[in-house]
Amino acid sequence: MHTFRKGLMQGIGIALGYLSVSFSFGILAVQSGLTVWQAVLISVTNLTSAGQVAGVGLIAAAAAPLELFLAELVINIRYALMSLALSQKTDSAFSFPHRLLASFGITDEIFAVASIQKEPLKPAFMYGITLIAFLGWTFGTWLGAAAGTLLPEKLTNALGIALYGMFLAIILPPARKSKGILAVVIFAAGCSVLLKVTMKWMSGGFALIIASLAAAVFGAAVFPVDPEKTEVQE
Repeated sequence: MHTFRKGLMQGIGIALGYLSVSFSFGILAVQSGLTVWQAVLISVTNLTSAGQVAGVGLIAAAAAPLELFLAELVINIRYALMSLALSQKTDSAFSFPHRLLASFGITDEIFAVASIQKEPLKPAFMYGITLIAFLGWTFGTWLGAAAGTLLPEKLTNALGIALYGMFLAIILPPARKSKGILAVVIFAAGCSVLLKVTMKWMSGGFALIIASLAAAVFGAAVFPVDPEKTEVQE
């Protein structure tokens, strides 16, 4: 219980952040034609802001299941890499069933907090931090979706912009520090605009997949990571 409570305490900040972000997602989901409980169900079964936003957009556009699957795979594949990294920090109590359960809660923020722990990660810690983050994300979605059905349309449109502000807040700080990240961001945006203008027949989901993969290849080719520098920083 001590380890579980430690996870809960360290996840409070994440839960509060998720509360505001998921509020905007709930509004966006309702604006896209989903009901309140459909929006909540998406947050209950997923824990990925970018993936959920892209998914709701594709659902609203009546995208094919394959398109939705590939888009989500490209957006969320980073979680698999994060899980591999955290698997090197787990203690002996982390059996295979525990790994499966804990993998549901691997997000950018939870990974960041878990990766800086000095002691080996225990299942109870991961369950604690995941539970509080999950509750913040799901409750915020419900609040936003419910508000989206009650508040005036102009106000919900204004609140919905907050979600995109979050994405900018994620991108801008590292882009200001690294020319490589800035170049990749600009390249991805350029690819997206180019596909939108020149290939109007292409759906938004496939355009997202192509732009994401092209930007990843561009970044790996032009700005490769130096393993020696990475080891020194670690």
